[in-house]
Amino acid sequence: MTMLHIRQAGPMLTVQDLGRTGLMHLGVSGAGAMDRMSMLIANRLVGNADSDAALEFAHVGGAFVAEKPVRFAVTGGAVDITVDGQVRHGWESHWLMPGEVLKIGALRQAVWGYLAISGGIDTPKVLEARSTHLRSGLGGIEGRRLAIGDALPLGETKKSSLLALSKPFSRSNGPVRVVPGPQADHFDATAWKNFLQEPFSVTPSRDRMAQVLDGPAIRAFAGHDIVSDGTVAGSIQVPSSGRPIVLMAERQTTGGYPKIATVASVDLPRLAQTATGSTIRFKSISQEEAEDLLIARNDALADILASLEEKPEDAAKVEDRQT
Repeated sequence: MTMLHIRQAGPMLTVQDLGRTGLMHLGVSGAGAMDRMSMLIANRLVGNADSDAALEFAHVGGAFVAEKPVRFAVTGGAVDITVDGQVRHGWESHWLMPGEVLKIGALRQAVWGYLAISGGIDTPKVLEARSTHLRSGLGGIEGRRLAIGDALPLGETKKSSLLALSKPFSRSNGPVRVVPGPQADHFDATAWKNFLQEPFSVTPSRDRMAQVLDGPAIRAFAGHDIVSDGTVAGSIQVPSSGRPIVLMAERQTTGGYPKIATVASVDLPRLAQTATGSTIRFKSISQEEAEDLLIARNDALADILASLEEKPEDAAKVEDRQT
């Protein structure tokens, strides 16, 4: 079995895939990538299936060495990438030969990055997924962040060309779109005005579970304690502090704070990738509009994945590396 060795590890380096489904009633949230679109592109660039596991990191990647020739791709945002000191580019695939050191630096204008390796990260599945859920200690390696000295098993590298994007990948701008939440009626007109018309900043209080926003205090006239009910990715809870909390990939499955709104699925990865200290605004849309936007985004992603183009490379070198 081919292993990927970690020589340096950035913060929040974990194994992630598409996450777990069908277990919310057992108190197990999905986990999975914070920016699924970026992870899917990374996997396709190296010839992997969408369900294969990759590495997710926050802010800084790390350094990695493989035992056999593998293809790799780094996505998520702009970042410095080198192989034995030679510059490589993000959003396209490259070869990593045995003993060569892949280094991934600090992301620029993004928070979460992805490293896909051909064959995928082949750690054991836990509850039908390899995703690391840090809060509960599931998946990955012992359910924890990866560290220097860890070695990750890789699946088989299948023959494939090196690939690159032929169409630009960009995230939408403008307000973060939200759908009124299940406790929307706990908030009066003044609270809604503050929520939709005033700016909020992304605070350093953020991780894979949730991120806290700072801005005008949002008050629930009906009170900030409710009988706990279900949450979804993007639920915006408002505790008594009045500071909104957006629930993310490792959210708790139930919560006792009123939920003023839910971030539309199409915009949740964009919010996850918004740098700490940045200012955001919200815009209310209907559930139907949110569904149409997600369908359009998925169509755009399918178009990007279908149009990946081969990178020119010497045929003899390709054959040598894949045998």
